[in-house]
Amino acid sequence: MKKLLLLAALGALQMNWAAEKPNIIYILADDLGYGDLSCYGQTKFETPNIDSLAEQGMKFTSHYSGSTVCAPSRCSLLTGMHTGHSVVRGNASVWPEGQAPMPADTFTMGHMFKNAGYATAIFGKWGLGAPGTHSEPLEMGFDRFYGFNCQRIAHHYYPYFLNDDRGYEMQWGNFGLEEGEYAPDKIQDQALAFVEANKDQPFFMYYALIQPHAEMFAPEEKMEKYRGKFLPESSYKGVDDGPDFRKARYGSQSEAHAAFVGMVEVMDEDIGELIAKLEELGIADNTLIMFSSDNGPHKEGGHDPAYFNSSGSQRGLKRELYEGGIRVPMLATWPGRIAPASETDHLSAFWDVLPTFAQITGESLPVENDGISFLPTLLGDKTQTEHEYLYWEFHEKKGRVAIRKGKWKGVRYNVAEDPNSPLELYDLSSDPAEATNVAKQFPEVVAELEALIKGARTVSPETDFNFPLVRKRGGMMSDKPKGIK
Repeated sequence: MKKLLLLAALGALQMNWAAEKPNIIYILADDLGYGDLSCYGQTKFETPNIDSLAEQGMKFTSHYSGSTVCAPSRCSLLTGMHTGHSVVRGNASVWPEGQAPMPADTFTMGHMFKNAGYATAIFGKWGLGAPGTHSEPLEMGFDRFYGFNCQRIAHHYYPYFLNDDRGYEMQWGNFGLEEGEYAPDKIQDQALAFVEANKDQPFFMYYALIQPHAEMFAPEEKMEKYRGKFLPESSYKGVDDGPDFRKARYGSQSEAHAAFVGMVEVMDEDIGELIAKLEELGIADNTLIMFSSDNGPHKEGGHDPAYFNSSGSQRGLKRELYEGGIRVPMLATWPGRIAPASETDHLSAFWDVLPTFAQITGESLPVENDGISFLPTLLGDKTQTEHEYLYWEFHEKKGRVAIRKGKWKGVRYNVAEDPNSPLELYDLSSDPAEATNVAKQFPEVVAELEALIKGARTVSPETDFNFPLVRKRGGMMSDKPKGIK
């Protein structure tokens, strides 16, 4: 790991970022695949507002998420640690309270921005520590929180309540058989209100959208618009389907294709509305916007990623460590700093975002992290420092590990059963779809990656699962990942 105690200005970047203190908005889609945006090749529908970020800024083609599922990916983003070092390496949770908390002394992106004098907020999905724990958003450097603390509750688009700072806001229009209050609309209203309230001071907004994660629910006007447009349709019997109530996590949907497109369109329109608000307030030119996704596309709740080519040309989906599970869209726009319509194949990952923001704000990071600032890439500087390798491990599905070094990608599955199971090897320069395992042809490369894997990780630290309900249950956990230690 690299200890970043002081972030010095790079030779060609002698600009006083700290004095400028740009507003920074990081938008994170949920389960949006590399191929789910028209600027990344989607042909069945369009995403014009998100595409405008690519037109006005930079498109990354080799950017990776922190993990292949929600919680560990978000932990990596906020802490600058890859999953060989971070505390959250799977989706551990206690129903109905929420996900496993990060340690109380965790230094997050929220803390860094607070130290830099920013107003901070998260809107949308948290998933890194239940209400009442030391790891809820307001304990992790955020002034404002509105949305879903528990990522499981965030699977429902017409919920009974939303978390409002440390309290709860009941969604009375969703009781009984009514579907009156669409959660993304409520969250969008609060995000816009935060921007307006803080227009005269620097702010950081982590906008953790819940779309297009299952369940597959779009507002009725979107369903009417797209009904019958994406045939043959895909259907799903969910938790509301009689005897199948306990066999599924999501609501029933007989038109999942139409719902998916409607959900993405709502997301795209909300981002357009946010951009328009920045322009209306006269702060767009001093605002850096980044957009990405927490992992690859899902196949849940009736969604069919193959129908939409959601992984693009890549192999794999969410929960896999092939490219389709972890290579994600990444866009950045910053008027006057990032060249419009620019593109980069710089190899980067979620754990690079924190040191990038630290360099922009002039803040030092008091903790070790695995990231390298990609600010030089954003500004078109050719002196960008590169990673020796990128590393992932996933503590579910019997344990999975992946590593990328240059053009080479190593993947190992079933680690919990056999830590020495064969490492698959792919040459991404000639085989970006990871179709041909060339491990036998290049044993020296396999040996090199094996050595890097051994040095890339520490034993997963014990997490303090000190939830109120867990104490009442005598410490019993549900959904604790079974995988590598």
